[in-house]
Amino acid sequence: MTATLTADTRETTASGVAGADIGLLVARVGFGGLLAVHGSQKLFGWFNGYGLDATAHAFQGMGYDPGKFFATLAGLSELTGGLLLALGLLTPLGAAIALGTMINAINATRGNGFAMWELPAVYALASVAFAFTGPGRLALDHGRPWQRQGVVWGAAAVAVGVVAALVTLAVK
Repeated sequence: MTATLTADTRETTASGVAGADIGLLVARVGFGGLLAVHGSQKLFGWFNGYGLDATAHAFQGMGYDPGKFFATLAGLSELTGGLLLALGLLTPLGAAIALGTMINAINATRGNGFAMWELPAVYALASVAFAFTGPGRLALDHGRPWQRQGVVWGAAAVAVGVVAALVTLAVK
């Protein structure tokens, strides 16, 4: 097995895995894992989280009424979107779920200064990037009939995430 160095400096192994695939794997697992942990903090109080009751109270205070419904929705969205992205499974859907949730997080924290909405903005940007790039070769989506990526699927995922966020903001 020898590696081939192409003109654009992407090294590819004999199995077809490129450096970009490894980079996407690291980014997906790191980002998706952190987002899933964040959701589990809301839902279950794991990883020193507040748990559902305290999160529901906080959501109620931010104008998301009923607080328990919206706290559960946010926690499940972060957990599900994060796990889908970490696994590289149904990547555009995972990206849309994460993006919609982060748009709401940005909206809820934007009046409290940059430091409060900075992290949701980073999560939103990463979600958009994964929507367009796809998960790479080292993912459960790779080579499957349902694998989708590229401009059309990325734009669709962004549209779904934005629409879901706007519906949530209108209903809250």
